[in-house]
Amino acid sequence: MANEQPRPDDIGRDQEPPHKRLDRHWNELLQELRVTQGGVQILAGLLYTLPFQARFEAVDQAQRWVYLGAVSFATLSAALLIAPVAFHRALFRRRLRQNLIRVSAFVTKLGLALLALSLTLVSALVFSVVAGWAAGLISGGVAAVFFFVVWLMLPLGWSRGYPEKEGEPKD
Repeated sequence: MANEQPRPDDIGRDQEPPHKRLDRHWNELLQELRVTQGGVQILAGLLYTLPFQARFEAVDQAQRWVYLGAVSFATLSAALLIAPVAFHRALFRRRLRQNLIRVSAFVTKLGLALLALSLTLVSALVFSVVAGWAAGLISGGVAAVFFFVVWLMLPLGWSRGYPEKEGEPKD
């Protein structure tokens, strides 16, 4: 059942010209990326230094595979979360803003999913090194469920009853 009330963020936007709407969507996406890019780059950078620490030799083979997964996901996440900037530069002044927003929103979602996987593996790795594999598996499981609920299920639940508006760029 559709919610009949206007969305609070729609007030005054009915008269917004399409080019202004696209600019606003692009700026909102860039702001989201600014928040995530620094964090994922710091995470990846810290993970890159771990093998050069003296205690890394004490990590067992399974923990090394978890570590390599975390590094891989963090690296791919960083690449995807930086990609919209590269897309913008490559498509600058070609009047492809709507396509740019759609593709950038998609790769941002992929980047966030890989960031969640990387953080889940980091949690599992840290707990397994400090408290053993059982704690690592529990920690990784809890982190995975937490990311799934908070980053996916809550937003989907909030959006129920609010269909996508016509004329809005699709993610």
